[in-house]
Amino acid sequence: MPVSDPHFPAAHLRPPAHWINDPNGLVFHDGHYHVYFQYNPHSARHADMHWGHFRSPDLIHWELLPIALAPTAGGDDEGGVWSGNAVSTDGKLVAFYSAKRDDRWWQPVASAVSHDGGLTFTKHPGLHIPDPADGTSMFRDPYVWRDGERWRMLVGAGLTDGRGAAQQYLSDDLETWEYAGPFLARAPEPLPGGVDTEEGWECVQYADFGEGRGVLLLSAWDPQAGASHTAAYPGRDHGTHFAAQGPQRLDHGPEFYAPALLHAPDGRWLMWGWAWEARDAVQVGAPSTWTDEAGWSGLLSLPREVTLGPDGQVRQHPARELDTLRGRPTLQSRGQVTAGAPCDLGTTGPRSFDLTARLHRSADGRAAAGLRLVTSPDGSEHLDITLDAATGEVVVDRTHASREPRAQQGSWRIPRTTEPGSFAELRVIVDRSIAEVFLSTGEALTLRFYPLGEEPWHLEARAAGAGTADFEAKVWQLNPLSIHDKSDSNDGPS
Repeated sequence: MPVSDPHFPAAHLRPPAHWINDPNGLVFHDGHYHVYFQYNPHSARHADMHWGHFRSPDLIHWELLPIALAPTAGGDDEGGVWSGNAVSTDGKLVAFYSAKRDDRWWQPVASAVSHDGGLTFTKHPGLHIPDPADGTSMFRDPYVWRDGERWRMLVGAGLTDGRGAAQQYLSDDLETWEYAGPFLARAPEPLPGGVDTEEGWECVQYADFGEGRGVLLLSAWDPQAGASHTAAYPGRDHGTHFAAQGPQRLDHGPEFYAPALLHAPDGRWLMWGWAWEARDAVQVGAPSTWTDEAGWSGLLSLPREVTLGPDGQVRQHPARELDTLRGRPTLQSRGQVTAGAPCDLGTTGPRSFDLTARLHRSADGRAAAGLRLVTSPDGSEHLDITLDAATGEVVVDRTHASREPRAQQGSWRIPRTTEPGSFAELRVIVDRSIAEVFLSTGEALTLRFYPLGEEPWHLEARAAGAGTADFEAKVWQLNPLSIHDKSDSNDGPS
């Protein structure tokens, strides 16, 4: 891996070079977790989609394997092997994916089978679902799972009446599929952060939590602006349709998209997402001089455990296996901080670290604690994670996180109120150019940032508002993933 690139991650999955986006085909098969992903093996731009492949027995020790699926010249997928999922059945692995061609607006459902543990695939002749149902304006990204003696498939869609939808198909044998109508279709509904569920849904996924309870995940697609954000609908599965509650924002940050699910052998639901770049291209996938210079774009989020609370709240936390990446503690502090008088807590150590904190709001509601990650000697470059003294919400602000003018700025908040006299408990995992923030209540926020400072990073405690507030913080070194590159593509940037 290109260790000399200060923004290249140490604990997040991605190949040494080039473009990646959606996680695909997440499955446990033959004793291994398999994480496939959208991959352009030729450049750092969104084009020529293949399926790259990681494999691990434990989520910590990984192999980067050769490309698993590639477009077939003149075939149904000549424009790219796009997103989908995979199932393990009868000793084989079956991948379902979107077959891209430039001469059609929809992406039919194709499949391929592997008999060697997911290393190589033979494509199924023809298409399983060549055409979308009438009244469809967008159609892509299959998700297949077994339900008793039958198989079910959802495909992301937009409908001509302006609703986003997950179209459902049923099969007895994974070969012949029957259209069963929309599993869920909704007009755009508001979400926190001033966005909504949009008119198109892609990368739809479904987690079954038993007794009819489930969660539909979607990536919201705007017909004009393209990829936007993620959402989740909890509800009840009635087979022919999904009785959904109101939508929830799945991740409150600006750079988390296309989440994909894996049902682990111990019953947990694990989820990875795509964290895109926040460099000089405002539109996702647009050419960027900075990413061209770096030679790589995008990474996969940390694996998360997804649960559904009795209150219908979708909760996510870092997968428990990630605790083993914690190295030596580098910082531990607790105390009280006064507005206008920040306190330097010390160095975080390496640029990849795991932090836990309690940020208190004063009993009178006038002050709230926060943390500042200072990444330049003069303090001009910093990432802020604070409590809003007025609302008690967690705010992550990258307005001053990079002195590079091509880095995108802004601030985002997690709309969970911390009442006066109480505290927000959070875990923040920072890996060079990404911060993933998790509240103990289950909310998450993912954000990219690009510090240029070469000195050790420092953590400061700060207070917002007027008065004093308590804080606690502990930092561990975050050790890198063990990745054995067996892909024969060691051409990453140096």
